[in-house]
Amino acid sequence: MPAACDSVLEDIEDIVSAQDLKPHERHSGRKNVFPKVRKRSSHKDIQTDDDPPSDSIIPGAQKIWIRTWGCSHNNSDGEYMAGQLAAYGYKITENSAEADLWLLNSCTVKNPAEDHFRNSIKKAQEGNKKVVLAGCVPQAQPRQDYLKGLSIIGVQQIDRVVEVVEETIKGHSVRLLGQKKDNGKRLGGARLDLPKIRKNPLIEIISINTGCLNACTYCKTKHARGDLASYPIEELVDRAKQSFQEGVCEIWLTSEDTGAYGRDIGTDLPTLLWKLVEAIPEGAMLRLGMTNPPYILEHLEEMAKILNHPRVYAFLHIPVQSASDSVLMDMKREYCVADFKRVVDFLKENVSGITIATDIICGFPGETDEDFQETMKLVEQYRFPSLFINQFYPRPGTPAAKMHQVPAAVKKQRTKDLSQLFHSYNPYDHKVGERQRVLVTEESFDSNYYVAHNCFYEQVLVPKDPLLMGKMVEVNIYEAGKHFMKGQPVSDARVYTASITRPLAKGEVSGLTEGQTRRNSGQEEDHVGESDKALYKVLAFFLCFLMNNI
Repeated sequence: MPAACDSVLEDIEDIVSAQDLKPHERHSGRKNVFPKVRKRSSHKDIQTDDDPPSDSIIPGAQKIWIRTWGCSHNNSDGEYMAGQLAAYGYKITENSAEADLWLLNSCTVKNPAEDHFRNSIKKAQEGNKKVVLAGCVPQAQPRQDYLKGLSIIGVQQIDRVVEVVEETIKGHSVRLLGQKKDNGKRLGGARLDLPKIRKNPLIEIISINTGCLNACTYCKTKHARGDLASYPIEELVDRAKQSFQEGVCEIWLTSEDTGAYGRDIGTDLPTLLWKLVEAIPEGAMLRLGMTNPPYILEHLEEMAKILNHPRVYAFLHIPVQSASDSVLMDMKREYCVADFKRVVDFLKENVSGITIATDIICGFPGETDEDFQETMKLVEQYRFPSLFINQFYPRPGTPAAKMHQVPAAVKKQRTKDLSQLFHSYNPYDHKVGERQRVLVTEESFDSNYYVAHNCFYEQVLVPKDPLLMGKMVEVNIYEAGKHFMKGQPVSDARVYTASITRPLAKGEVSGLTEGQTRRNSGQEEDHVGESDKALYKVLAFFLCFLMNNI
């Protein structure tokens, strides 16, 4: 008869149950744990009998480096994972070389993003780093050769990142790829009230739903995120209120398709937005995420009213992908060019000055020169101030990858032609001399300016005055470029502050209750006894040992 402790650990589910303490409960219990000091030999090269075995590892004492690729939804997931790990006691570091473990949060939209992800895995292995993989790539294709033997946390399992990291550090390979369900119904994902570390303490990214209702032939994200699953309105409003209480002044709503929100739970996007608008304080703003044309058509009038609200950016991202109906049909986009134009024309007529951003794929399989010229005409007609141009990349496992491909040289030339057209016009020249109210939220890439946005979510660069950060101020526009304007603050204008609450410091953990550590300061802490559960496992081991030797 095998001993009680001879079972093989095949999955983290073997050691974690619903009755186990949660990470924040284990963290808050540390104050009741007192370390026992071990005596060490004065000779550094001699290990005494009191030293632990080499494989005795206390989780929570390690440094974690997190790298995220992709969309706002993925960035939000990365923030949540960082927050949970920091709340447990791990140090989140920006120095990959000093990290003990790399958490790589991937994007599967394009080949280059996955290539970067794959190269990072190789680099981590060459540096003898522990690795945990997250995001859409391993969720969609967990059996790829280069993922073998590595720990994976699925896109709906990010609330269990601490357990996956803990087991990986101890040398185990674990994979959690399941879906969140309640009475058989798929949920939007992990809870929204989990601890998180915002990349920008002034901006809260809220995922309102996961998955979508489409089946686009080129899309790999669908394989990872699945069908539509929306969060309840009350949970989203509570998350927004909590964010404002922590000093956030700008909220981004994100998902694979915000326009489809609520169709699975008996509500819709305008209903959610009106509830959120009620919670936005003066001096703060709300930005809507991407929506596909089919699901916004029936809400055009309500959406126009919402986009005219003074605390909502008059901005909407509506991907068209192609101006050829035959190409759209091959993509299975479920709309025609006329539908897209109807949405854009209505919003431009009813929301003065609105910014419409869009996406275009160049060289989709079967795209002819005539098809591409239709796309060029569309861009010439609307002169989109924000245009995301993508050369088509066939993603493995998608129907589009099996279609007849456009030659690489042709795809490259079409991408170049469209880029040249986009750069041939300057959308902001006529705004020089205007007086605008802008919200300052971040620093420019070159560190020479602060970045603000006006009510149309157009980028305005302002002087680096620390008193402006997180504030809504009035500026005079004195210069315009292709992607930005420059503004000088008006000296006698009123400054609006979104909240009396001090914003969290960079690296500070959001969402922790009183008595829990909110800062990931990097200072050395006593990690002995970091996890009560770890102690329970040690006690269980010795109990099994005694039982087998009686």
